[in-house]
Amino acid sequence: MLDDAVDALISPDHVRREFLGHERLLKTLYGAVKPDPAAIEFTPRIALMSELALRIKQKISPEPANITGILNEISAVLDASISGVEMSSIPSASIDLSKIDFEALAQRFKQSNHKNTELEALKAAIRSRLERLIRINKTRANFAEKFEELIESYNAGSRNIEELFEELLKLSRSLSEEQTRHVREKMTEEELVIFDILTRPAPTLSSEERGEVKKVARELLERVKNLLVIDWRRRQNSRARVEDAIKDVLDTGLPRAYDKALYEEKYSALFEHVYESYSAA
Repeated sequence: MLDDAVDALISPDHVRREFLGHERLLKTLYGAVKPDPAAIEFTPRIALMSELALRIKQKISPEPANITGILNEISAVLDASISGVEMSSIPSASIDLSKIDFEALAQRFKQSNHKNTELEALKAAIRSRLERLIRINKTRANFAEKFEELIESYNAGSRNIEELFEELLKLSRSLSEEQTRHVREKMTEEELVIFDILTRPAPTLSSEERGEVKKVARELLERVKNLLVIDWRRRQNSRARVEDAIKDVLDTGLPRAYDKALYEEKYSALFEHVYESYSAA
């Protein structure tokens, strides 16, 4: 069955890359031979390779493009050329981490006959979630580093597929908790980004000091937003007012845990964040 073939070719990463590379090469050679009648002999094989490649790409893409038309064309060719193979033109469903029942997913994986496919779908979903979370808050890059370490350990043979899947489920839970952390911290997403810049990876703060830094984050965001005007980044005076506001809030609000060097580091990171994230009011 095609599902079995997809599962065998989709993982580990080097197997998938090698197959997709061969598929691209064969399509190029096939295109070069056409319109020679000799190419007809290879049409079913090329169509099958293309179908497998498309299914693999659907599995590793959490938000696949609408390729139903292409799949229908390929299926039509295969239906006319290969007997005994039933194909679906419906793209595979993606995994939404925010709606996952992790225990149910773990049980499904244990019972699955296509573990490689299940693994790649989970990897794609995590990668998509990571991209969104880090785009909002760059201090979350450590989650991406952990993800890549896990994948590399599997590709190197340090973990088997069951161990990797379990570790990825743990990471998925952590991402779900991270996505709602601003609620627990009683902050908005925007305030949390500023708070994280000020506290990650240093300094170590007491509960009271964390409260002070939260106040700084809220005040800084409010002050800065009131100063943002169209093209503020291109106007020296407007840019200077934003810089001064950041320094003023940090000067008056940060606890003593921030020495001069750390203060300068946090100021630079905050201004860079504001500059990149806020184009205007």
